[in-house]
Amino acid sequence: MFGRLMPEDGKFFDMFNQHAELCVKGAHELLALTTDFGNIDQHLHAIDQIEKQADTITDKTIAMLHKTFITPLDRDDIHRLITKMDDILDMMEDAAQTVSLYDIQHVTPEARRLAELVLACTLKVQEVLLLLPNMKHGRRITELCNEIDRLESDADHVMHAALSRLFRDEPDVRNLIKLKTLYEFMESVTDRCEDVANIIEGIVVENA
Repeated sequence: MFGRLMPEDGKFFDMFNQHAELCVKGAHELLALTTDFGNIDQHLHAIDQIEKQADTITDKTIAMLHKTFITPLDRDDIHRLITKMDDILDMMEDAAQTVSLYDIQHVTPEARRLAELVLACTLKVQEVLLLLPNMKHGRRITELCNEIDRLESDADHVMHAALSRLFRDEPDVRNLIKLKTLYEFMESVTDRCEDVANIIEGIVVENA
């Protein structure tokens, strides 16, 4: 249906897909940071560069939005979608920088599990955005959005259990604060993925 509206409407979807690919790359680096602690600087640098590339895509998308008379989706939806996608990598970068800035000396199993859930969420976001141009995939898009919601709930449970163990077992108050901040940032990445899923669900409803 979108092809009838604008010959070049695919450019917006291309931008979404490029950004989603960067989110997945960033998530791989975040997970690597929790499993390859000896190369923290390398993974931090990679995430920083990925986030900058994503910012460029976001800026180009918004600029294109201002120049385009007829858009394949509601203009506000396009703006909100690319902005919320950018939030995913911003939060990911915050989580990664916490490890360096707070001089965290070891990563817990809970942090690794949260990183795994972040990667799972970004992969679902990437998958759903590949389907977005064709509303014939509306049912599958909705299913994927629900899966993102479930992954976010899983991350929420992992974080709460991690915090409970931290306050119960960690004797060093400074280390407690460091890890608490890391857990919260990592769980917030899944929150941003859920925000993207909610926007996409709304788009499906509007264009069904």
